[in-house]
Amino acid sequence: MTTLQESQLIHDWNRSGDGEMTPARSTVQLNDETLRDGLQSPSVRSPSIEDKIRILHLIAELGVDALDLGLPGAGPHVVADVTALAEEIVRHRLPIAANCAARTMAADILPIVEISQRTGLEIEVACFIGSSPIRQYSEGWDMDRMLKLSEDAVSLAVGEGLPVMFVTEDTTRAAPEDIRRLYTTAVEAGARRVCIADTVGHSTPNGAREVTRFIRQIVDATGEDVAVDWHGHRDRGLGEINALASAEAGADRLHATVLGVGERVGNAALDLLMVNLQLLGWRDQDLTRLPELCQLVADTTGVPLPDNYPVLGRDAFRTGTGVHASAIIKAKAKGDDWLADRIYSGVPAAMIGRRQEVEVGPMCGVSNVICWLEERNLPAREELVQAIFARAKGAESILSEAQVLAVCAQFDVTLVEDAR
Repeated sequence: MTTLQESQLIHDWNRSGDGEMTPARSTVQLNDETLRDGLQSPSVRSPSIEDKIRILHLIAELGVDALDLGLPGAGPHVVADVTALAEEIVRHRLPIAANCAARTMAADILPIVEISQRTGLEIEVACFIGSSPIRQYSEGWDMDRMLKLSEDAVSLAVGEGLPVMFVTEDTTRAAPEDIRRLYTTAVEAGARRVCIADTVGHSTPNGAREVTRFIRQIVDATGEDVAVDWHGHRDRGLGEINALASAEAGADRLHATVLGVGERVGNAALDLLMVNLQLLGWRDQDLTRLPELCQLVADTTGVPLPDNYPVLGRDAFRTGTGVHASAIIKAKAKGDDWLADRIYSGVPAAMIGRRQEVEVGPMCGVSNVICWLEERNLPAREELVQAIFARAKGAESILSEAQVLAVCAQFDVTLVEDAR
């Protein structure tokens, strides 16, 4: 890093005044839902079990605290995959907790019990039930029946020796008294974790904070040590900020999926949450394999990774603009990688194992060309630089490496293998 202090070079308004984001709990955990909720997207294909295992290992290596293995009640094919994933965790002693989704019914809970007993892995049962008035009205449910289903489901799982996370679907549109009764019943039956679900992405950050504070008060009033989770969707494009807001208000663990894949337009994105938690100083982990995980999920689910996707997209750290490139080049000229990685980037590329890239195209300056050549150990001779610059200015888009090298070849300049 430069000899100047970071605070001398960047005035961070994010930490000014009374508005700095801080978590209410000492640690903020993460629960990955890619292999369960993520696969409910109507556009994804389910990865093979071999690919699911590869995803599992990368998620564990990145320090994610827990993983939803699936919903075994959906059928034998899910039971087989969940069993294989559980066996992999046990065999390799992966440092990750496991949970499985289940409706509040024995038919969903008992397969989880059987998998746990067969593999020797403790699996948290995430039993869920709808909670909002609109859901109750549509389903024809009454509260007494919902309370009975909740109590019976939690009691069954606890009686079988498994921990329980009680999940209320559509919590962010549920009536306060209904929430109070459901959570109190679940905790009294033995649930030691509850989960707030913004099932249709209805919440705003203020709503996420308010409902989290309310539920934190409910579970704390029971006198039991109960953790609170947040599970949010991004129908309004607020998935990540809602999760952070919930953590501000007292959530212990945040649910998310890689690349935000999931039902309808998806869930909060695990990768973006991890980056933001790192930048906020709420977590500290090595994220250099995060691009590998995201590309693996994209390839195996068929969900494209857009070029302009924040942090992980192809264009996240590329610039072809002359003014931007000039600033990066001047920073590099000072021999300061820290400076060059931040002068035109709110997220340092090195955090995820990438680097700033200067491209050559119609919006570039001569400095782009010089930088491009020097990064590849090619001579930045005046006539070559001008020839490439002229070619770039006549192009409709960024020149590919092959196109620039074709101009270089006209001047008998060739790229030496491994020169970059």
